[in-house]
Amino acid sequence: MAEKREYRMEELARLAGITVRTLRFYRERKLIPPPRREGRIAWYDDDHLARLRTITALLERGHTLSGIAELAEAFDHGRDVGDLLGVGAPTEEEPIHLTPEELADHFAGEATPENLAAAMELGYLGTDGGEIVHISRRLLDVSSALVHEGIPLAEVLRAAKQVRTHADALAELFTDLVLHHATETDLPRLRPLARSVVEAELSLALDRRMRRP
Repeated sequence: MAEKREYRMEELARLAGITVRTLRFYRERKLIPPPRREGRIAWYDDDHLARLRTITALLERGHTLSGIAELAEAFDHGRDVGDLLGVGAPTEEEPIHLTPEELADHFAGEATPENLAAAMELGYLGTDGGEIVHISRRLLDVSSALVHEGIPLAEVLRAAKQVRTHADALAELFTDLVLHHATETDLPRLRPLARSVVEAELSLALDRRMRRP
């Protein structure tokens, strides 16, 4: 991985397409993290540059500085990618890296601080430098599709919290079943069977629900 470049204030402002005065204002509003200090010299890096470009993109999309400040605070205090994925955690899901403006595009302007905090609490989102990490491309695509169908993101996240509770119970049931008759080393091999059962039962349940008057 390439080392992050560092910039003096004037160079950073030029690369970000803003004035030094604007950069100072953003720093005072805590829209960007503090620079690294070396004596009286402040050094900024690529994460600062990414954040500044994100701020510009969000402003162009109509977000207010107050809203951006709340988003920035959520990013800075959110879990990082290591906390999100776990060290060496096995998963069939593909994480996806996003910039804040890409996340906003996925959710048609509903990437509010409240919704972002709810997604972080669910464990859907973490941070990796200047980027956001969503734990599952599939969940991101489904959530985005539901929002574009007119379902508010807040409602999607509330439903996801309930689904998480049921999914944890199903995982516990399957694990107990396997461990009662086999060993823990058999779990990864038998995992696809659990997924197939859940998908089939959910499909049948949807059939029953749609036939109900």
